[in-house]
Amino acid sequence: MLTTLQTAYSDTRAADLAWALGREPLPALAVLDLDLAGAGLQMRLLGASHQVLLEEDRGTCSETVACIPGSSTPLPLGVSKRLGEWEYEFAARVETLSEGSFAGRAQELLALVADHPQGLAGTFPGSPHAFTAMLAQRTEGQVRWRTWHAYPQEGQLVVTRTRVGVRKPAAVP
Repeated sequence: MLTTLQTAYSDTRAADLAWALGREPLPALAVLDLDLAGAGLQMRLLGASHQVLLEEDRGTCSETVACIPGSSTPLPLGVSKRLGEWEYEFAARVETLSEGSFAGRAQELLALVADHPQGLAGTFPGSPHAFTAMLAQRTEGQVRWRTWHAYPQEGQLVVTRTRVGVRKPAAVP
């Protein structure tokens, strides 16, 4: 699903993104609810990036990556945590691209997500390559999602990937 977000594009920077687990749902500009083989996943596009809410019999998980005023947790390169019966893994990277490469990559990503049944993308008015996009899947008992946050004024694309799955017991020697 591709939508134009009804908000002014603000000149934020990739470096302003923060990461948080466990936040309550924040006001969203676009929402996509998915049922992934018994796992309820809600992808939310915020005025300042994304939030994913996962609910399953084993528990819940809330991930927020956004420009959050006053947040003291910058975007980490990687996180691995136990959440009850789940293992949560998060990774982020920043790609810096030339203007031409950025435009091509933006078009490629928006085309990938726009018609995908488990994809949500929102473009910001005022800049044709300013967008946030998300894609989810469930494989081998794990729920995974990827996100892309475009900052055309910097030529930067922030790419995240998350995996949430049942914690496997340690092998007994």
